[in-house]
Order: sequence, then C-alpha cells, then structure tokens
Amino acid sequence: MSTCMKMLGVARQLQRSLVLVKLKRPGSSRFRLIDTSGLSGFQPPRFYTSAGSLQKTCSTWFSNIPVNTAMTAGCRLTARPHRWMRVGAVLRGQTEFITTNSRLYVIQNRTFGNRASSAGFPGEDGGDSAGSGGEESGGDEGAPQMTALTPMMVPEVFPNVPLIAVSRNPVFPRFIKIIEVKNKVLMELLRRKVRLAQPYAGVFLKKDDNNESDVVESLDAIYSTGTFVQIHEMQDLGDKLRMIVMGHRRIQITRQLDVEPEEEGTSPVWSEPELESQSKVRRKGKRSRKDQTGSLTEQLEDKISEADLSPELQPLPFSNILMVEVDNVQHEQFTVTEEVKALTAEIVKTIRDIIALNPLYRESVLQMMQAGQRVVDNPIYLSDMGAALTGAESHELQDVLEETNIPKRLYKALSLLKKEYELSKLQQRLGREVEEKIKQTHRKYLLQEQLKIIKKELGLEKEDKEAIEEKFRERLKDLTVPQHIMDVINEELNKLGLLDNHSSEFNVTRNYLDWLTSMPWGTNSEENLSLERAKEVLEEDHYGMDDVKKRILEFIAVSQLRGSTQGKILCFYGPPGVGKTSIARSIARALNRQYFRFSVGGMTDVAEIKGHRRTYVGAMPGKIIQCLKKTKTENPLVLIDEVDKMGRGYQGDPSSALLELLDPEQNANFLDHYLDVPVDLSKVLFICTANVIDTIPEPLRDRMEMINVSGYVAQEKLAIAERYLVPQLRFLCGLTEEKAAISSDALSLLIRQYCRESGVRNLQKQVEKVFRKVAFCIVSGEQTTVTVTPENLQKYVGKPLFTVDRMYNVTPPGVAMGLAWTALGGSTIFIETSLRRPSGGADIKGEGSLEITGQLGDVMKESAKIASTFARSFLMTKESENHFLINSHLHLHVPEGATPKDGPSAGCTIVTALLSLATNQPVRQNVAMTGEVSLTGKILPVGGIKEKTIAARRAGVTCIILPAENKKDFSDLPDYITEGLEIHFVDHYSQIYPIVFPQNKL
Repeated sequence: MSTCMKMLGVARQLQRSLVLVKLKRPGSSRFRLIDTSGLSGFQPPRFYTSAGSLQKTCSTWFSNIPVNTAMTAGCRLTARPHRWMRVGAVLRGQTEFITTNSRLYVIQNRTFGNRASSAGFPGEDGGDSAGSGGEESGGDEGAPQMTALTPMMVPEVFPNVPLIAVSRNPVFPRFIKIIEVKNKVLMELLRRKVRLAQPYAGVFLKKDDNNESDVVESLDAIYSTGTFVQIHEMQDLGDKLRMIVMGHRRIQITRQLDVEPEEEGTSPVWSEPELESQSKVRRKGKRSRKDQTGSLTEQLEDKISEADLSPELQPLPFSNILMVEVDNVQHEQFTVTEEVKALTAEIVKTIRDIIALNPLYRESVLQMMQAGQRVVDNPIYLSDMGAALTGAESHELQDVLEETNIPKRLYKALSLLKKEYELSKLQQRLGREVEEKIKQTHRKYLLQEQLKIIKKELGLEKEDKEAIEEKFRERLKDLTVPQHIMDVINEELNKLGLLDNHSSEFNVTRNYLDWLTSMPWGTNSEENLSLERAKEVLEEDHYGMDDVKKRILEFIAVSQLRGSTQGKILCFYGPPGVGKTSIARSIARALNRQYFRFSVGGMTDVAEIKGHRRTYVGAMPGKIIQCLKKTKTENPLVLIDEVDKMGRGYQGDPSSALLELLDPEQNANFLDHYLDVPVDLSKVLFICTANVIDTIPEPLRDRMEMINVSGYVAQEKLAIAERYLVPQLRFLCGLTEEKAAISSDALSLLIRQYCRESGVRNLQKQVEKVFRKVAFCIVSGEQTTVTVTPENLQKYVGKPLFTVDRMYNVTPPGVAMGLAWTALGGSTIFIETSLRRPSGGADIKGEGSLEITGQLGDVMKESAKIASTFARSFLMTKESENHFLINSHLHLHVPEGATPKDGPSAGCTIVTALLSLATNQPVRQNVAMTGEVSLTGKILPVGGIKEKTIAARRAGVTCIILPAENKKDFSDLPDYITEGLEIHFVDHYSQIYPIVFPQNKL
C-alpha cells in the first residue's frame, strides 16, 4: 500500500512538471534515463517533450520501476504551448535523484549572437540577481549552434565551483563577459556541470598577464578574490568552449578541491523566499494523447539509445586546479553619506565627460544600463561599472574587485576613471593634430596640382611624364646602347606615357627605366698596362705574395700583346690575415680599374646575385648590376669575398647562381631577373677569396683559377711589421718616429711569443696596442719619448701567450711529432701512445685493442686503425717474436682534446709512435713527419707543405720527413724557409724506420 501511495504522489507531481527519471534495473550497476516525454508516440527520435498530462499512462510506466527506486524532478522546461523544446538530460550519478529543489531552466538550441540579456541587476553583492530571459530564435542553418541556459534564479550559496583563470580583465558582478576555454579537462568539467544543471563557475584573475592558460597549477598564481559567474550561453567548438558568462557576486577561495571522475551535482543552497517562490510554481493545461501500443519501457530504451545523452565519462588525469571551495565576500555596511553622494556624482560626471570625448564608450555604457534603473542610486553597481569601463592595469582592476569598503571602492573607481579621462583627452588632442596635418598636406597637394596646371597652360613647365622621358633620353646620349636593349627602353617609355602618374605600375616602370638608363652601356675605364708601374704599386702595398703578383703581371703582359683586355676569374685561398682582400684593392689600383667588393659569406638568397622579379614589391637588381651602376664602367674589378662560406636556404643556392656569373663562356650574356636583358660581363675581372677550398662546390672551383696565398714565417712577419704596420699604426695613433719607436728585437719577440698565427692581423692588433699605451704615457706626462725593447715589452702587451715552442723538448718512447695544417696555418702535433692494460693469458690469441681519444674525426680514426694494422705486420717483419702490438690493449691520444682534428696526414706519425712503444725506444729528437700511410705501407701525398714546414721551423725541428710526391711543392719554397733543414722524401714506411730509429738501422 505504501508503495502505491508513493507512486500516486509521484504521478501527481508529474502532472505538474516534466521529468527525467533514472531507473536502476535489478542486477545492473548502470542507470538508465527514462524520459516522460516518451509517452508521446508521435515525437521525434530525440528527447523532445511539451507540457501535458502524464496521468493516463503513469501506472503502466511505473509498473516497470523497482519498488526501492526513488524519483523526483530533474531538468524541467518552461511550459510553452505548441512548441517543442529540447530537454537537458541529467547524467548518471550515484543516486537516482539530482536534487529535491531542482533549478528551473530553459535549455534550447540557439544561434550565437541572438542573445537577449540584461546587464543591470538590482541589489548589492550577494543579493538578489535575475537572469535574462532567452527566447528561441531562428538563424541560418550553417550558423554555429549554441546551448543557451536561461536560469530563473541563482543560489545565494554555492560553495564548490570550477575555477576559470583569466588574464588582463577580471569579471565584475552584474556584467557580461565572453570567455574561451581551451583546456580539455576544464572543458569536460564545464560540460558536465552544465549537464548537471549547475552552470556556475568561479572566474579569478591570474597574476601573470603573459600566462595564457585557462588553468593554474597553484593557487599562488591567481588572486584569491574573484567572481561567481553563471554560464548563460555555451558554444562547443570542439577544441575550445566559448561561453557568455554573467557575474553575480564576489567570492573568495578557501581551499582547493579534487575532481571526481563522475562528480555528483552539489545541491545549491536557496533562501527561504526562493523556496517559497518555487513551491508556488505550478504548471497548468492538459493535452489529450493517444493510447500507445507496445511496451512503453522498450520505446523509452530505444529513445535513450538513439539520443545517447549519457556518454561514458572516463577519469581524466590532471595536475591543475579545477575545483575550489569558495565563500561569498560581503561588503562592509555603509550609509549613504554626503561623501558617497559626492563620489557617485563625480563618477557619473566623469563618465559623461569620457563619453563626450570618445563616443566609443557610449555603446558600452548603454549596454550596461539597459536594465533601466538609476545607476546613481546604487553606489555598489556604480563603482563596478566605473572600473569595468576603464582600460586600467589588471592589478588596479583587481584592487577594485577586492575592496569591501564601498566608499573606498568608489574612490578607486573614480581614480581609474580620471586616468581614463586624461587618456581620452590625449587621444582627442592627438587626433586633432593628425587631422590638422592631413588637412595641410591635402591643401598643399591641391595647390601644387593647381600650380602645375597653371604652369602647363603658360608653357612654363612640362608634364611629369614628358620630363621623365626627357631625363631618361638625356642619359642615353653619351652611351653606346645595344639595339636590343634600346628596343626595350623605347617600349617601356611608350608604356610609361600611357600609365597614370599615381598608379603602382607607373612607379614600377619608372624604376625599371631608371636602372636601364643608369647602366654604363659601352663605357670602359682606361687601363694601365705598364708592367713597371703595376709592379711598383704591388710592391708598395704588400710584401711577399709572389704568386699573386706574377699572375697579375702576366695578365697585363697578355693584354699588351692583344691590344685589349679581357675578364679573368681568379681565386685566392689561404689562412686569415695574409692579405687576400687587400691585395685585390692593390690590383685594381695597379690596373687603374674601378673596385667593387661584396661578400657572399652566409648568403642564402639567389636574388642577391641575380636580382628579384619586377613583380615583387621593393624589387632590386642583383649585386653585379648594382656594381656596374656604381662603378659606371663595364670593366671593373669585382672582389667576391668568402666564397667558401656561402649558405643554402629555401630561396635557392647562391653557389649555383655564381656558376653563370663566373663562367667566361656564359657571362657575356648575363641575365639578371630584374633587368631581364642580357648584360656583358666578359670584361670584368673577378677575384674571389676563400680560407679553404674543400667547401667550395667542385663546378664552381673548376671555373676559377686557384692561387694559394700561404701564411707568413717569422722573417716575413718582421719585414711586414717594419715596412707597413709600424709606420701606418704610428700615424693612426698620432705619434711620430721621434716620440715612439719599436726595436726589431722587440718585434721578433712579439711575433714569437704573442703572434704565432699564419696571418698578420693579430700582429697588427698587438702593435696598435703598444702604440696606444705609448700615447697614454706621453699624454699623461710620464714620458716624452718611448722606445719599446724586449725588456719592457710586457709592460705594453702583457704576459706572453706562448712560452714554449712545443710540448716535448725530448720525446719519450711512444711519442712522435707530426705536422698538421688548418685554416689558420700549420702547427706541430704530437701523437701519444701508452699501454692501457698488459696482455694476459686469455690474450694469447691476438685479441688486443686500440682506444682512440683526442676528438678525432672519422678520417683520422680510420687512419689510426690502418696504421695500427700496418704497425703489427711491420713489427712482425722486424721482430718476429715481439707480439706486443698483437696482444696488448693500447691507448692512442692526440693532445689538446678540445680542438677537433681530422684529415689524412697523420698515418706515418701514428705508425712511428706505435713502433716506438712496442720497441720501448724513443724517436729521434727534432724529427717531424707528415704523410698518410696505406695498408701496405705506401706513403701518400698531403697538402699544406709550406705551412707545415713553417710550423716545423718555428718549433725548432731540424729534420722533416715528407712524401716523395710532395717534392715539387717543397721546391717552390723560398730559401729562408728551407735553409738549415734536413729533408727526407719517402714513398714507403720502410724508408722512414731507419731515419726515426737510427739505433736499429741495419
């Protein structure tokens, strides 16, 4: 009987409101949603219903519900006759009922933007608030769909809310804000809250405005005071949620909460008047319905499966703060004193002044005041509105939000409004100034146009087009322009006459004609073909560099015999600071040619060489065309610097673009992308410079004549310093020969202990440093004349950088001296070998090993392995009973491990070091060697013979072993380099062994 009474009570309740009931079948842990609207047989296959009577079929429906199942109202629709509204489904939970006092919602599909809401709310913080009523509005089918939630009342206390962190501007109570959420976990939580009929959240301002995240990992990252907001509309965009929220009251975080995988809805706390108002809500009106056939339970199950309004929510792992417990923030009690009235009046006056200065604020104020109440009568709302209108800093707006003293809040809002008013006045003043300038410019333009027309009518001035054409033709009078280029110029001039002066095509055509007529068509500089003068100029500027000077003199001799000059393509390569770039300028002076230099180091754009297409904005020709325009001749000397350091990017490969430029067979008809006409570059003398030739592409290297500019030895550096550097730097420092002098011994010591590199750039810096110190001593009055000697050299340049010439004065067993060559010049290098672990009983079978260290490259590692294999076989031929290299575990190291080393020139040195360790005999002192060894012991040729010889001489080496095929390179060296050296040329290692181990010589 009690069960029947319960069913009857529920049926009466259903007669008043529509419900969504959760059914729990016996033996099943899953809940199912039963929609009372399923009693209508003619409804669509979604959860749709309308207000009507359910009394007729309640007894049949409830016969399938277990006795212990409790039921109550879930989500409910506003009764609207003859309209179908979509029902918001309540998801699965741990109980059958959501709340005893359900929230009343209208849940409907709406098109974003058709929102009718009220921004004004009467009352104070934590007081009554009313939401806006939303009507169902139609829109385009393609418009984004939103879920509009229109609450009819908001709970006074709602302790547990999702946390949304925002940047820059907080949300003030009674104001609307659009918020986008991109965090997946927070998005799912907000969707769940909306489905649970709890569309509320807490919006808090982040302390760091640069933080764009919607969630925070610590409460310290946000301000503790925020706003309790209600979600009015939600648009699900897949990867983010766009929500329109309404602020209701100030709240403060008390603690962080954990989020359960499937959180129950928290029952909001309602005030007694609200409960009374809810109890009075009744639905009236009945609609007749037809009897339904079949099982009602089966129909409801089909509808639920089709709608799929209860997706499985899986627990989402997160480490951010998503839920917090909050308390309402109540303002301090206050009375409307004269001070409060004055503040409110001043705020209203300031807002009016701002609106008068900047009409853009008018729409914002009207939107905030559309409720129709008198804002001046509500100091609380007025203070919030004043702060919300301004564009103040985030911490200033947060200060207003946190203030609980109403007079102080009004004062802070007034301060922000005053700042905004001053900013508006500044904007207005700047706007007037800009407008005045525009008017003056426009007036000046009109007067100029009128003046042009008057002058044209009087015959005092021609049109712009006529003047431009006359200027271009005047340039061409003294030039020998090829006919095919003249045809292009005439065509462009005719085109220019048909274009409007203000069109973009007019400017493009004018610039193109400007470049065409600025080219030195048929103009050549008169060359100096005197060998004596050229030799004098080259010797005057540079010391040494005989190969370069001979090649230039040969070029002049050929030009004399032919009676005309032709372009050549030379490439100077060598270490830095040897004068490659400066010799090119001297060559141009010796030949009386115009000089132009540009660097291609790091260049990645082909347009730098061949120009841009004219269709691009700001297009320009390439460097070569710019060179011809600047030098005004067709036969300049062009220096292309750093060709070994060109890059390659998505704009193309500049090294490939140089192939056409540096090819004597093609550059007679060089085609620039901008000019788009053939240009003759056959008379240009191209000189390229590089430090190494390995990085230059082979096709480009094949087009150039390679000339090696090697480094300088100490004698050459001393001569360069005495002839060029010292006089030049003494003059630059404002000194004379009587006041400052450097002795030859001091220069030699400076070169030996401070400047060991191949070039003289560092030597120039050190000499300049000496003269700067001397100038300081003279100006300060310490001395009147200074002579730098080896005894006082450290006073001017500091402690020596190089105190020893080499690592080992006496090499022990297992150490051999080799010669290396880098981009900076030659140097000595020591190969060290040591026994890492002696052979044991298990190593009889020849399982020895070799560990290699010293930051060696792949080539040098392979060379070490080859040398180890050959050393084993060679030792077996010399000492058949010596199994040291076969069974022992050895360690090979090249000192200065921080410096990368690679290259095929240390093979014979490694073999010598291993044999010295195996025989326990030191290598002959003051012997250095270079050369690669093959697996059979043949010595292969290497490069950098001059640099290596200079390095050996600098280190005090008296005996050098070189490959036999490098004899031709050694014979080109001057006598002052080879003098006093014992040189051995070998082609097999068997010839090296008796030299380095004379005690074993048979």
